[in-house]
Amino acid sequence: MAEDIDDLLEEVETKFLTKDKKQSRSKSNRKEKRDNEYDIDDLLDDIKVEPIPKTSVASVSNDSLDFRPASGKKCFPVYFGGSSCSQGMANSFSQRACDKLRCTSCDFKVCSFDNFEWHSETDYLFLRNNVPDFHRLKSNLAPKNGCRAYCCQCSHRSIKDLTQLSDPQLKWVCGKH
Repeated sequence: MAEDIDDLLEEVETKFLTKDKKQSRSKSNRKEKRDNEYDIDDLLDDIKVEPIPKTSVASVSNDSLDFRPASGKKCFPVYFGGSSCSQGMANSFSQRACDKLRCTSCDFKVCSFDNFEWHSETDYLFLRNNVPDFHRLKSNLAPKNGCRAYCCQCSHRSIKDLTQLSDPQLKWVCGKH
């Protein structure tokens, strides 16, 4: 009797069902035969994936908008310095200003601006409202050759020489390279 029903179903499928319906019917039959096991290929066939549009980001002199995956290496010790200092991953052999600083207080990437220093009236509220937008921050930045202005959303520093990050008020750490 089961064979008769299968023959009858096959005859109905060939006469009345379209190709799309046959495919969905065969998929459901395959799923029933496998006792409801997940088939990744079937799931992927059902999902329509659209490509992610490429966005253009205006480049500024900071790396706060860098979306590259981190490799897991951290600077030790952590340095920051003026625009004459090279940036990159620091270690005990090569002393470089870290370009992947992150603040643990506000949980924000630290921005750096070459050949600028902060005005003395720069405060927490100004940074909180304007970081990381350079065009909004430049009202409190003064041009100064050899200097580099660093900031996050809660603190700021202007540095001329390569310095080890040891100020207890700054909660900045290397955010992995």
